[in-house]
Parts: sequence; C-alpha cells; structure tokens
Amino acid sequence: MGKVLSSIRTGVLLSFILTLSVVCLCWTTPTEAQWTNIGPDGDVIYSLAIDPTTPTTVYLGPESGGVYKSTDGGTSWTFLNLEDDYDYSLLTVYSLVLSPTTPTTVYAGTWRGVYKSTTSGVGWTVSGLTRHAINSLAIDPKTPIIVYAGTEGGVFKSTNGGTSWTAMNSGLTNFDVYSLAINPKTPATLYAGTWGGGVYKSMDGGKNWAATGLTNACVTSLAINPITPATVYAGTDGRGVYKSTNGGLTWTAVNSGLTNATVNSLAINPTTPTTLYVGTYGSGVYKSTNGGTSWTVSGLPGGDALSLAIGPKAPENVYAGTDGGVFKSTNGGTTWTVMNLGITAFKVNCLAIDPKTPATVYAAYAATNNNDERDERGGVYKSTNGGTTWTAMNLGLTAFQVNCLAIDPKTPATVYAGTDGGMYKSTNGGTTWTLMNLGLTAFQVQGCLTIDPKTPTTVYAGTSGGAYKSTNGGTSWMELHMINSDGGGPSVYSLAIDPTTPTTVYAGTSGGIYKSMNGGTSWTAINSGLTNANPTYVESLAIDPKTPTTVYAGTNGGAYKSLYKSTNGGTSWTAMNLGLTVVNVNCLAIDPKTPATVYAGTDGGMYKSTNGGANWTATGLTSTSIFSLAIDPKTPTIVYAGTWDGVYKSTSGGL
Repeated sequence: MGKVLSSIRTGVLLSFILTLSVVCLCWTTPTEAQWTNIGPDGDVIYSLAIDPTTPTTVYLGPESGGVYKSTDGGTSWTFLNLEDDYDYSLLTVYSLVLSPTTPTTVYAGTWRGVYKSTTSGVGWTVSGLTRHAINSLAIDPKTPIIVYAGTEGGVFKSTNGGTSWTAMNSGLTNFDVYSLAINPKTPATLYAGTWGGGVYKSMDGGKNWAATGLTNACVTSLAINPITPATVYAGTDGRGVYKSTNGGLTWTAVNSGLTNATVNSLAINPTTPTTLYVGTYGSGVYKSTNGGTSWTVSGLPGGDALSLAIGPKAPENVYAGTDGGVFKSTNGGTTWTVMNLGITAFKVNCLAIDPKTPATVYAAYAATNNNDERDERGGVYKSTNGGTTWTAMNLGLTAFQVNCLAIDPKTPATVYAGTDGGMYKSTNGGTTWTLMNLGLTAFQVQGCLTIDPKTPTTVYAGTSGGAYKSTNGGTSWMELHMINSDGGGPSVYSLAIDPTTPTTVYAGTSGGIYKSMNGGTSWTAINSGLTNANPTYVESLAIDPKTPTTVYAGTNGGAYKSLYKSTNGGTSWTAMNLGLTVVNVNCLAIDPKTPATVYAGTDGGMYKSTNGGANWTATGLTSTSIFSLAIDPKTPTIVYAGTWDGVYKSTSGGL
C-alpha cells in the first residue's frame, strides 16, 4: 500500500475531527523514577500487519519511527527499536509484511531501504535497497523467500529472503511504485500501482510489465479477491476506487456513496471478499458489502485512515491506522475503539495549565518524524484529570503543526494556539477552533504566545517574521517592529510579560533579547553580559512573579553558558550555569510560590535550581529533550514536561 501520498508530501492537512478519549500507559524507569509518562498515546500509523497464524499478534509502523508490536490484539503495544545503521536514528516504516509460513520473519519497508527480522521484530538487520524509500512490500504466499518491494525507482525482487535484490522494471514506463498486490493462487501474477501511471501487471514474477486498462491514475492501494483473483480493486488519490473483474484488462469506477475520492488504503475480507474497507484522507473508513457497488461510512467517520488490516481468522476484527493512532473494530466496522496504549510518540511542543482548574492541561503536539519528505502532523490534546486521560481537540484546527498555547487567565475557556498556519482561538476550552489571522502576515507562529494578565484581550505572538500584538482578543493583529544588527526583523522565539506592569514586555529572538516599556510600540536591545559563544538565539524567558525585575533567559549557545539571569530588568545579564552541563535551554518555568525554585528544560533533560539559578541539579528526567514546561499554580510540586515522546509528570518537584 502506498503511503507517500502527494497530499502528505505537499499538503494542507485536514482536521482530525474525531474527539477521542485516550487512556494512557503510565510507567517509570529506574533513571526516571520521579517522573511518569502520562501520554497522550498515539501516533500517525502508516503500516499494519497481522500474524497469519496468531491474529492477536499485530505490528504497526508509526511516523515517529521504529515498530510497535501487540500480542493481545491491540490492547497494549511494545516498542521494537528499528534504527538506521548509518546514523542510528529511528526509521519510519511505511510497509510491513510477515512470512505466511514463518511469521517470526518480518520485513519492514522504510525510507532507507528494507529491514528484516527473524525474531518477531526483536532485532533487525539491513536487507538492502538502502538508497530507496520503500512504499510497499509484497511476499509470495507459496514461496515466502520471494519478496517484492515497490519504490520510487520501480519494483525490486528478492528470491532469497531479502539477501539480494534485482530491479524488475521491464515494461514499466512509470517507476514511482506505491502499491503491490500478488495473486494468491498464481503468485507469478502481480500488480503494481504507480503514482500517475495507473496499474501495471506482470504474469512472470515481475520480469515483464504491461499497462492495464487503468492509466494516468495515482494508485495508492491495491486489493485482490482471494477467491476470484481476476477481481482486483485499486484505490486512487482523487478518483476513488476502481474495480476490474478481468485481471486488469478493463476497470470501472465504483464510488457510489464514497464521498471522499482520496483513498489511502484498501482491505478485503478474506472469507467474504465482497466485503471491503477503504481508508480515506480526512473522512475515515468506508465499507462495502457488495463488492464496491455501494459504500457507507463506517463507525470511524473522520480523520486520515492511512492503513488497514483484517484478521485472517476472525475477519470481523479490523484495524485502522490513522493520524490519531490505531483503532480496532470487532464487529466489521460498526464501532471502533482506540487502541493506543503504549504508543507514546508525540513530540509535545507546548503545555498550558488552566490557572483556575489546574487539573485541566493542554498539550500542543507534533507527530515526530525522521523523514524530511513527510510533513509532521499534530494538534492539541486536553486532559481534565491531570493527564490520566487525554482527548484530541482539533475541530477547526486545520494547521496541525501546533507550536504554542496560551490560556486567558480570567476566562480559561479561551485558549489560543499558535501554528505553522497562523493563530487559532477557542472560546470553549478547545472544543472548536477559529482561525484568527487578520493582520498576521507572518503565519508561522513559533514557540511563544503570552497574554496580558490584567487585560487578557491583549495578546502577543512571536513569529518567524517578528512580534505581533492584538488588543481585541485575536480578532486583528499589528506588527511590532524590532530591528536587529543587520537592519532586518528578528525571529521571535520567546516572550514574557511583567505581571505587575504588563506594558513591560521581553522578547527572546534570533538577535538577542529586546525589551519594550510601552506595550511593544518601541524596543531596545538589552544584551549586556550575554557572553555566550552563540548569544543571539534566546529560546526561553521567565520572569520572577514576585520580583519582576528578575528575569531568566535560556539560549542555544555553547561554552556551557546557556542560561542567564538579570536582576535589574535586563540592563545586565550574568551566566548562571553551575551544574548545568547542557548547552541548549529550550524552556524555563518558575515556581509561583517559591520563585527561587526554577526549572530548565534542555536537550539533555530537566534541571532544577532551588537558589535562583546559582546551582543546578539534574532531575530524574535525563533521557530525552524537554521542549515545554508547566507548573501547577496551586500545587507547584506538580510539574509537567513536554518531550519527544509525550508528557511526563512529577508530583515531587522532579526530585
């Protein structure tokens, strides 16, 4: 099945309109005993495969990389590491197949070739084609050492279980192969779906190919009727589903009831092959019980269904890999249950706590991704019980790379979300979102939003093109002009407002730190003492709530001088790095009741100071980068940290 969709390569990602409750897996490790991973669970799921002999064993390939495995029918998942042999980064898996006779043998198609495991995914070795992104894999059901790979460079074949591969492209005039399907009765007959070239067919094991009657189509997925293999289905990008009953000679569009023509995936019931499922881009899963003559929306009506898998022995069990994780139906698609327990792969860019009800926490996330050719996707999750459960809150949020959040301190149901597509606002606690971009000419709202605590309709936003201000709750925006040393406007990474004098605003930028004393009308560079080897990139700012002339700044510089403190409102800065041995400080948070207690989230984990930054101690959370921090305003020993793999929580101040 082809996963590298044109819409994913270039596109505007549709809103994942499901509001789903996610129960998260909580665990600790010996080195992180003070912190608990609380989710949110899930990821973008590109591939699924079911063990043909033990259908409760299921594998999936998430966008964040690696492989997850479930041995209990999706109830829980275990991570199986799959690293690039070249740079040891996690590999995103776009296709998975298991040997039908020896299902401990698993093949994974990644953006850097084929990997193989003979131990049910516990260990992996490079199988080959490392210069190719593997869009699809297919395995000969009668001779499982024969494996085919569909790539952007055509079809490759291995006759020795992946030890070596040979290009098999004779007759192919389009080499961008997205999907493959093998005739189960006559495995020398196979079909290749291409991007823009339609479907090709080979009757000699891939030696020669000929165009079928479906041409000039972007074919993302293929499915063959296992009982009557001359019946073939093709899912396309923008043209819906096509069906052939004569082995591809002619094709007919079968789209009655299929209101979304962008098809990501196809699956066919192995025992009742007139029953089919289609996964669409933005509209969830559709089902047909009459061989595609008509379609109805299943119980999974929204989101991107990128992959589908059906239990071979219990075909009423259907799995759907979506942009919100894995869903399972045990009744042929009538109802679905989210099955994300253990899949914690969301990069949390920002956290925000309701100041009046601190058990309400928002997390802005992006699905992590190691392949630059694929867009990251994310959104907003909300918990109303301190992270025990989470709900996706993305209705109306069509720009899914969410970088920052801010909550109105007086009316906490009002929430702002800064994204790569501009500013969004919710007035109902995230249930729905509205785009608020009037006057915001630099749409990429980066890692900072801040609200005037006394006049919450005044909002500041940092963007890739400078700072912006709204005085009417985001209805319109005005640019705040800062000029850096080269005469241009700097990118703004962090903002902080003096809580007692809100017209005093600090901005951390690509050109150092700026300060305004008049609500952003004019700015002054305040960089005295920033002696870091790379002092200009100021990633984070925090103001002492009781003594607002005390300000902390985190930078991305070198020489172990990454954190600075000013006690005179930014007139001068002093490096405060004793015990802080990590050079990039991504975020800062101050205990609102005991401001001498400061937390620093870095690329090397969490650090804490209890003496105003004079000394720093590594907390138990050291194995991951920290991108965001939030402290419970009523119980400050409760601290949340946003990381590469979800949210961590400490109830003991991190120590």
